[in-house]
Amino acid sequence: MSKTVARLLAESLEAHDVDRIYCVPGESYVGLTSVLVERNSIQLVVCRHESGAAFMAAADGRLRSRAGAAMVSRGPGLSNAMVALHSAHHDCTPMVLLIGHVERRDFGRQALQEQNYSVLLADTTKLVIEVIDPDQASEAIARAFYTAESGTPGPVAVILPEDIFDAETDEPVDPPRARTVSGPRADDLDRLADMLAAAERPLLLVGGALLADAVADPTVTDDLNRLAEEWVLPVCPTHRRPQLFDATHPNYGGYMGIRVPPVQIAEMKKTDLMVALGERMTDPVSQSYSFPTPPEPQIPFVHVWPDADQVGRIWRPALGLPCNPSEVVRGLLKRGAPTGASKRQGWVDGLHKIHRDLLAKDWEPTSDGVNFAAVVCEVDKHLAPDATVTTDAGNFASYVHRYIGFRQGQVFLASVVGAMGSGLPMAVAAGLRRPNTQIVAFLGDGGALMTGNEIATALQYGVNPVVIISDNAMYGTIGMHSYMRYPDRPFMDGTRLTNPDFAAWARAFGAEAITIRDESDVADGIARAFAVKTRPVVVHCLTSALQMSAWRHYEGGESLP
Repeated sequence: MSKTVARLLAESLEAHDVDRIYCVPGESYVGLTSVLVERNSIQLVVCRHESGAAFMAAADGRLRSRAGAAMVSRGPGLSNAMVALHSAHHDCTPMVLLIGHVERRDFGRQALQEQNYSVLLADTTKLVIEVIDPDQASEAIARAFYTAESGTPGPVAVILPEDIFDAETDEPVDPPRARTVSGPRADDLDRLADMLAAAERPLLLVGGALLADAVADPTVTDDLNRLAEEWVLPVCPTHRRPQLFDATHPNYGGYMGIRVPPVQIAEMKKTDLMVALGERMTDPVSQSYSFPTPPEPQIPFVHVWPDADQVGRIWRPALGLPCNPSEVVRGLLKRGAPTGASKRQGWVDGLHKIHRDLLAKDWEPTSDGVNFAAVVCEVDKHLAPDATVTTDAGNFASYVHRYIGFRQGQVFLASVVGAMGSGLPMAVAAGLRRPNTQIVAFLGDGGALMTGNEIATALQYGVNPVVIISDNAMYGTIGMHSYMRYPDRPFMDGTRLTNPDFAAWARAFGAEAITIRDESDVADGIARAFAVKTRPVVVHCLTSALQMSAWRHYEGGESLP
């Protein structure tokens, strides 16, 4: 029996367990939204900007270890979503983006808002699928989700011409393709076990692919803990994946994020074996390609990643395992811990002590506003064991990673590649995916005015995050880089911001709002924020610009130039 392509697409999305799609409504795909609304089986979350919708879909993909879904209109709609596509591509986050297009008869005429999406998206997606034949619509959805979730995960774009939704087809729903799980070869596991047994100062970096395995199967976390304890290994979560290993666990070896503190990285560089377990290895994790150095690492390097195209692409590993990292953990556990693993206890203890010293809740008061450390440390006291924490991009996020000791069971979401604007949309997605749990979003004043309007989306759908805004009236990260690279040149005019009263801004949406002007306001202000349960609350913190980050203070005196 024939049906419209719109109905076939809706059924195909349902078959792929899509229960929520984020969108900014557009005329180019109204044929599909009208069917989705009519069927009422998939929640349409109407957002205020396409970048917000796409960031929400990216967060949803990470929360489920399944591809999140978003819809945008052609041309300007897609252009607005590109920042989140870029982030998902670099962050290895599965996402399917449905894009409305001009009618097929107008292809190549430069019709209103027409673009060549295969060219435009060539470097920000894994695949671009143009649906020209109505009979291939369901097949396109199945291919999109399989591609987005397989190997190195990432975004896939499906291009849907405006006139195709009302076309008829007799094709059935193409069901989901089974996800493949690649395991390590026995010989490779034996070799890795031998390398770990011989190592006296190993480092185990754990990253995004292992986190995806853990989201799909919570026993992965227990297996990782057992491996660390039985094999006496220091575990180091990588950039923006802090929840992978409990920061209070005695085998926690330090956070391998961007610009690791000198005392910690100096000790880490004494390692005689680095194992990247589910970490693709990026610029921030490798400390700007200095640890390890490409193409020939200065230390024996083992790379475990579920995609042979990535293993060996930049570094020449001593051992490469293109497989699911959780299978490596299980394989090592089955072999049993090596005799003499206790020889590493001093190495593990030393790394953990440095980590605990860096995690200490100490900071210096600042004269030009609140040291944001005071705010973050106070927030940490209120975090629930299953809290979701999101951050936008900026130096203010360094306080979160320095002062919050994340625990397994908590969730952390951010743009790994550092795209501004991710913090609040990701908090909205987390609130929808994890209802009745605590959601906390840390934003800078720059990112807050990029996608902060999604607080309206939070209110519309009953999501109630605690939103902490660090307002130092400047693009702080860029100010720091300008000062550090060119200390003799003026830089403030190029980074200063004129901001609104963020508390008044929040109240205009219908949110609760609290202002923190002095360190003496912090404890009461944060306690009041966490007491609000029935609507979003924004905490406007007037913070120091002198304190550039959790680790750097401007050395030019008590005022900025």
